[in-house]
Parts: sequence; C-alpha cells; structure tokens
Amino acid sequence: MNDIIIKNITRIVIPFAQAYGIFIILNGHISPGGGFAGGAIIGTSLILYTLVFGREKGKKKFSHKMSEIAESGGIMIFVLIGVIGIIMAGSFLANQSAGFPQGELGNILSGGFIPILMIAIGIKVASTMISLFNILIDEEKV
Repeated sequence: MNDIIIKNITRIVIPFAQAYGIFIILNGHISPGGGFAGGAIIGTSLILYTLVFGREKGKKKFSHKMSEIAESGGIMIFVLIGVIGIIMAGSFLANQSAGFPQGELGNILSGGFIPILMIAIGIKVASTMISLFNILIDEEKV
C-alpha cells in the first residue's frame, strides 16, 4: 500500500492498540477481558502493520520463527504453572491451595498466578493469529 496517510495513521495507532492489548491482558483477572481478548488486539495490530507496510516489513517485525517460539513459549508457561499446581497442591492449576499469594481484591497483583496465565494466553493467541495470517497469505504452494 502506498498511501502515506494510511501509513502515518497506522504508525500512530499501532502503539496505542498494543498498549491497550497489554492493559487488557494484565487486568484480565480483575475486569472483563484477559489473555484471549488482549492477545487478539495485539495480534490484530501486527496484522495491520503487515497489511499496510507489506509482507517483508511485517516479517522483520515479527518473523515466522519468532511466532513459533512465542506460540510454544506461551503454552509452555501455561503448562508449567499447571504442573507447579500439581506438585504443590495435587491438582492442575491449583492456585490458593498451592500457596500462591492472593493479594488484595481488585489490585493488579491479586489472583495468585492467574495474571501469569493471562500473559501466557495473550502470547499464545497473538502469535497464533499472526501465524495463521501468514499461512493464509503465503504465496508459496506447499
């Protein structure tokens, strides 16, 4: 796309969209939203970047290899926390019974390890969206 207005607006909007996605992820355990919604916002902002600036610049921002690592890392964090719950309390994703500090209700550091799970889900959703987008627009035939 060669429209300078769209490129400039995209440069302005993307940081705000990504900051909002991070906000949604971090506040997912105390307000509506969470890892899926925030990850979808972040993934969509990176897809927008690729659509406006082209496939090559999009690959430089978030390559397919980096997307694969992020997808695997997000799910590994989730499973690791689940296994910690099994080891400490006897059930997958045990939170309070595993001894994780709960904090004060309504604070960002409340909820034990749930905020960490939201971050892992956000990483997984954003990277999966980008991977699916890249696969769908890939010009090479397998």
